[in-house]
Amino acid sequence: MNENEISKILVDIFYRIHTTLGPGLLESVYEEIICYELDKTHIQYTRQKVIPVIYDEIKMDIGFRADIIVENRVIVEIKSIENIAPVHPKVLRTYLVLTNLKLGLLVNFNVALIKDGITRVVNGL
Repeated sequence: MNENEISKILVDIFYRIHTTLGPGLLESVYEEIICYELDKTHIQYTRQKVIPVIYDEIKMDIGFRADIIVENRVIVEIKSIENIAPVHPKVLRTYLVLTNLKLGLLVNFNVALIKDGITRVVNGL
């Protein structure tokens, strides 16, 4: 399964969750439900994966955690906030660079229409 196929499945999951529960829940609730839906489709994922930073010869396992990494190909960053700040896509881009992955989805569930809450971030895709 490539990044775009995974992305389509994820967007469908985001849509189902948002139309059922709507905005306003904690990010951890949306994360739990996304993982529940991924389990139902038998798609592999990891939650709260530490993303190490390597500087010079120092490896630091501090600071960065990806909410969900799906099939070792797509990072999902979940938000439930009033507005996405300009820094949020930049942070996701940094995660992509550090993991050498090509696609990230930044999803903010605190919107009226979920399509307005999904930002696609790429790294050489």
